[in-house]
Amino acid sequence: MSILRKIMTAVKGGAREVGELVVDANGTRIFEQEIKDAESHMRKAKHDLTDVMAKQMQASRQVESLKSEIAEHETFAGQALDKGDEELALEIAEKISRLEIELAEQQQVHDSFSGHVTRLKDLVKKSERTIKEYERQLSMVKTTESVQKASAAITDNFASSNSTILSAKDSLERIKKRQQDNFDRLSAAEELEAENSDKSLEDKMKAAGIGEETASANSVLDRIKSNRS
Repeated sequence: MSILRKIMTAVKGGAREVGELVVDANGTRIFEQEIKDAESHMRKAKHDLTDVMAKQMQASRQVESLKSEIAEHETFAGQALDKGDEELALEIAEKISRLEIELAEQQQVHDSFSGHVTRLKDLVKKSERTIKEYERQLSMVKTTESVQKASAAITDNFASSNSTILSAKDSLERIKKRQQDNFDRLSAAEELEAENSDKSLEDKMKAAGIGEETASANSVLDRIKSNRS
């Protein structure tokens, strides 16, 4: 029985670990959905708040109506007294008493709605600020996640293509060497052609002092002196 309990505990632990992995893998999506749920609840809260505010307004109108009716009946009671009709004045006073009881009740209702509305408005404002802050945090989380994914992709691609890069470098070196070999062969061919041409022979004769020489300034001057004598 002890072994069975251990197995069940291990299964529960494994399930919890899997659950945590799922949550971690979808953390951003879960956070975003939680924000959307909060916004949905906020819209409903605002709708409910408008209902409470409407009831507050109704209670306020009822209070003002009762106050007006009480003031009116006080005038009526005064008029009855002026006419010496105390019995009628007493009936009116009883009416005023009932109105004042009703006014006290309505005033209590109005005050209750007013306090509730004030608290709800404060709560709505705080919740809206919190939601906006979470939305800003979500934007930063998404940006960070995108950057990390891009960095990981670059690292993975570099690691997987490292051998390809080295191979490409070898290929480039071989291309450069082949091109240099071609240049060397062209230079050698030009040199060989020059050695087999008349120009090469002329250069050799000139170097040996054979053949036509270009008149120098001294030889020209000697010729002029000879012609004058």
